Amino acid sequence: MLMPKPDTDVISRRSEIITAMQGIVPGEGVISDENELQAYDCDGLMAYRELPLIVVLPETTEQVSRVLHHCHDNDVKIVPRGAGTGLSGGALPLADGITLGLSKFNKILDIDYRNRCVVTQPGVTNLAITEAVSGAGFYYAPDPSSQIACSIGGNVAENSGGVHCLKYGLTTNNVLGVEIVLMNGEVVRLGGKHLDSEGYDLLGVVTGSEGLLGVITEVTVRILKKPTTATGMLLGFETNEAAGQCVADIIGAGIIPGGMEMMDKLAIQATEEFVGAGYPLDVEALLIVELDGPEAEVTHLIDRVRKIASQAPAVVIRVSQNEAERESFWAGRKAAFPAIGRISPDYLCMDGTIPRGRLAEVLKRITELSKQYELHVANVFHAGDGNLHPLILFDANEAGELERAEKFGADILRLCVEVGGVLTGEHGVGVEKRDLMGEMFTEDDMKHQQRLKCAFDPEHLMNPGKVYPTLHRCAELGRIHVHHGQLPFPDIPRF
Repeated sequence: MLMPKPDTDVISRRSEIITAMQGIVPGEGVISDENELQAYDCDGLMAYRELPLIVVLPETTEQVSRVLHHCHDNDVKIVPRGAGTGLSGGALPLADGITLGLSKFNKILDIDYRNRCVVTQPGVTNLAITEAVSGAGFYYAPDPSSQIACSIGGNVAENSGGVHCLKYGLTTNNVLGVEIVLMNGEVVRLGGKHLDSEGYDLLGVVTGSEGLLGVITEVTVRILKKPTTATGMLLGFETNEAAGQCVADIIGAGIIPGGMEMMDKLAIQATEEFVGAGYPLDVEALLIVELDGPEAEVTHLIDRVRKIASQAPAVVIRVSQNEAERESFWAGRKAAFPAIGRISPDYLCMDGTIPRGRLAEVLKRITELSKQYELHVANVFHAGDGNLHPLILFDANEAGELERAEKFGADILRLCVEVGGVLTGEHGVGVEKRDLMGEMFTEDDMKHQQRLKCAFDPEHLMNPGKVYPTLHRCAELGRIHVHHGQLPFPDIPRF
């Protein structure tokens, strides 16, 4: 995995850059000691590491603006970083770039129940938003497995999902507005406490942009009323194929559960040993289905799902009898990744999405690939929307196993595209899938995407080396010229 060649001129100016940053972010806002930089040498994709030039931890939008303006004028690259829980290497540092950490942006600014939204800084954790509004009977729907740690700014950057995205949508469906600082220091506000704005959907462009377009300093999210009733179901099957078919049958019947997750035998056993959620251990595959809404509707849907599962056939059908039991169902699923970490020295968590109707076929072929590469794989994923998360188990201390695991993962992602799916569902492209973009997009497709980046970041100083295997200069793509001091996108409100 190759990254852009470090700029020796920038590295030679390190002391000068440190002094300039200390002038903008005083106190402990600049980290330059090599030992302290070790904490920032990777994100959740720990297979790739690099020490950043320095780390800067601003506390205000003004400081972010001044940092970016200085870097723009002095050709210094920026890598935005949230909580560092991303799994695609989107926050992998650069030896000649500043890692800009948003961890000090950790305040909820406004809770507006009348408009059902929350205005928050990007360093606030996903779960903290729900905790802040739960007393009033509200919650924030997107719930990644890392919600206790991942930041809302990172969620926007990667367009994160979670177990409830099937019914309530991904981050992009729950974000109303952002404040973003462009590479030249401009502060731009997109959207707000209102429904979709007129004109170009620039908010949609920014959501999922993986830090390539700017630095998010404020987010407005939609909150929802808690459903009056929520019930969990455990459905156990003798084969992965039967479970996959049951997923397709439930969705095909017009039922949209609040969440529908699937785990295979290896994941079930590891999770049960770790959490003790009460999962059946004598099944090959397990579906966790949550039905929510008015009590009468939920009761009706439970009966329908029970009938569909019985025909699959399911060998275990269990309905939660109280809130504690429902939460225990989900506690196991949320703990699946660390549970796998207890039984394997290392693992790669893949992220690809397929049509639900091809689920059984894809799971079968993943099993075949597992035998081919002689590596175990645990399947834990969002079955309802076809978002797969195969966990490839390996030992990095064994020669060649990391490389074999990477090839295995690449073949899984190629398989996703082959059956009509996409390379990623919610983890982003980053560096992990960067060199596979050609499997899904043509060269012209990627050039058009890069033209959009050029509109926001003409000098390619914002998070370079991510997403695109070959980064073209803006001049090669027909760069937009701004004459007489006119700003690009003059209709966007600037603050």
